[in-house]
Amino acid sequence: MKLNQKPLLIFTDREDGNIAFHVGDDINSVLSNHEILALKHNYDLSSLVHMKQIHSNIVHEVEEGDSFENPPTCDALITNKKNIPLMVMVADCSPIVFYDRKKHAIAVAHSGRAGAFKNISKNVIEKFAILYNSDITDIEVTVGPAIGPCCYEVGLEIVEEAEKLGLEYAIQQKENNYYLDIPAILKTQFDEFGIKNYTISNTCTCCNTHKFFSYRAEGNTGRFGAVVEL
Repeated sequence: MKLNQKPLLIFTDREDGNIAFHVGDDINSVLSNHEILALKHNYDLSSLVHMKQIHSNIVHEVEEGDSFENPPTCDALITNKKNIPLMVMVADCSPIVFYDRKKHAIAVAHSGRAGAFKNISKNVIEKFAILYNSDITDIEVTVGPAIGPCCYEVGLEIVEEAEKLGLEYAIQQKENNYYLDIPAILKTQFDEFGIKNYTISNTCTCCNTHKFFSYRAEGNTGRFGAVVEL
């Protein structure tokens, strides 16, 4: 692999099928979806590391023992090792992918309301600096499709929590209802951290259930995700 070659980066969608084992689908069917995806994009499924996601701000550096069969409990993964695909699974939350183009390190994060409120992106970026001596200006960030402020209605308790955290700018009021803008929070956080190179999808998963799974729109549903590999 050339040193300046960018990592593999894919965002799956509904056509790729459900990739989560915890939503009640037949395990063999989910496994088949993973096998087809790995074959399609030419990565080793046995080396892939995904997560038992718990809506935390925990960032885990991939270590020996982490594998497809043995996922760590966390909401972000980071590594500088080659040929270890990292996966994040979502169905309205934001799938975030980080890449340090100079130190050649990657990370994924699961950031819904809890992740954004707990500033998981900050923890990921600090891990880059601590583990790999990364320069923030070298980190590229890509945020995939997630629920938008058009659909993410929240109650007053969430509005009050946002206000306490200084995130009132992310609350939109329409008549007597309140809507939360997670992408706006992520954008502000990236700007505050000094991330210069980032893209945030404006595709709302709740508006586009023909293409993506949406927990808000569908209730019990599958998960799509992102995969990145050096």
